[in-house]
Formats: sequence, C-alpha cells, structure tokens
Amino acid sequence: MVDTDTFVPEAITEIGDEIGDANAVIALSGGVDSSVAAALAYEAIGDRLTPVYVDTGLMRKGETDQIRETFDYMESLRIIDAKDRFLEALAGVTDPEEKRKIIGEQFIREFEREATDTDADYLVQGTIYPDRIESEGGIKSHHNVGGLPEVVDFDGIVEPVRDLYKDEVREVARHLGLDELVAERMPFPGPGLAVRVIGEVTDEKLEVAREACHVVEDELEEYEPWQALAAVIGKATGVKGDNRVHGWVVSVRSVESRDGMTARAQEIDWETLQRIQSRITGANDNVARVVYDVTHKPPATIEYE
Repeated sequence: MVDTDTFVPEAITEIGDEIGDANAVIALSGGVDSSVAAALAYEAIGDRLTPVYVDTGLMRKGETDQIRETFDYMESLRIIDAKDRFLEALAGVTDPEEKRKIIGEQFIREFEREATDTDADYLVQGTIYPDRIESEGGIKSHHNVGGLPEVVDFDGIVEPVRDLYKDEVREVARHLGLDELVAERMPFPGPGLAVRVIGEVTDEKLEVAREACHVVEDELEEYEPWQALAAVIGKATGVKGDNRVHGWVVSVRSVESRDGMTARAQEIDWETLQRIQSRITGANDNVARVVYDVTHKPPATIEYE
C-alpha cells in the first residue's frame, strides 16, 4: 500500500519539476484517478493548470452537472461539448480496439485545442498502473496509454499516479481530503459508454446504456461492488404489451476486486436482479431482455470492450 505521507509531497515536487514555469491542461473525467491527478497538479502549479472536462456524449447520466458541482473551486475549469465530434468519428466503427484508439486520438485533439487557447505545453492525466499493464500487455488499449496517437502536440505528458493501483489512488484521495463522492466512486472507463456498447456506437444504444448503468449503480450500491455496470450487447425477440419487439439485450455486471487486475462476479439476490430488469425494461420500450453476467476476470475482462 502507498505511503501517502511520502507519496503526496514527492508527487507534487515531481509535477513541479516536470512542468517548470510552463502552463498545463489536465484531462478531468470526474473519476478518482483524474481527480487526484488534478488535485496534485493544482498544488504544484496553481492557476497555471487548466482543468478540462470533455463531454464526449459517452458519459454517465448527470456526469457534466456533477463535474460542475465538484470542481467549481477551480475557476479555470473548462467544459467542452464535443459529443458530435466523437460520435462522428465513431460512426460505422465496430472493432473494440479501433474504437478505443479513435477515442484516444479525439481526446488528445480536444486537449491540444485547449492547450493552444491557454498557452499550455503539458498535458496531465490520471493514468494508473493497471491502465499501463493492460495496454502494454496487449489486453486492450486504454485511451490514455495505448490509445494515444503517435504524434502529440505537447512538450510532455505528466502522469502523477501512473505507478499506483486503484485502491492506492483512493488512499491518496482520502489523504488529500477529496469529497467522499469522488474518493469512493466506482471506476468508469476512459472511453466511457462506448465500451459498454457492442458494435457501432449510436445515440440510441448510448441512451439505453446510460439509463441502464444508472439503474444498476443505484440498485447495487448496498452491495459495495468494485464496479457495477450495464452493457448493450445485441438484440433479441421480446414482447411489450401485446406486441412483438426485436429489442436490445442489456447485460448487467457487478464485480468485487482489490486492484482491478482480477475480479469475481458478485452473487446478487434474485429480488434485486428482478427489480433491476423491471426498471431497465420499463424505462425503455426498445429493451427486450436483461441478463446477468456471472463471469470472473479472468477469463473475462471487467468491461465488455
């Protein structure tokens, strides 16, 4: 486990040394990794840091409003509406790795534009150790590691929590006094709901996934999962009222883990699962059925793509 008393001052000093007198932008997502990176970088360089939240259209329900509320103390916070650009870039793409790489490149291009506006030479991001392991090991590219384009218009990319596991990042968040909502928030993938939609990413599938994920997180909060999610995995025949529908299949997943490198599917009681399926199918006429994923990691990964 990380020694926060040692890590925090060393990380702040390292950020200051890397960036020097320059300006920087930080990729802010609202998750604990980027929030900790932002807090450390803000301590190191103050107002020379510009936090940038890119609303990709792939985010959780209510995410943008939550960002505004959580980070309103940073006067330089910028919120960028980039939904149309991301969905246009993803149109017609079905391969998971290609989706991740497209999202990684789109993120960088958004931050490059913001860096030009703020005269920033450095990008700070919340890459953690499992991101690097999975990308470098060929399991799947993370948008902030293997998904980065080869040419990046920054003098450097600063990753203050790159050697920490998720539970260690949470320890640092508590040490820094970050809000519990941030410190204890379950992981959410950098590419967002794009990796919870099998095949092409469309507005319709995103809305199904967004609402279903909201239901799952709400219903399973008492189980204290490492991660709980829902994914749109295909279509199947169903019945709504007296009508046959060929609607979406939503898979629900909830796992326990220490660091995300391995995970075990949680045992969820039948009443809770039935309540989840009722809320998901009731909220969207185009959902035909809901299934529960009982697969551990390995052989599966936690996310679907």
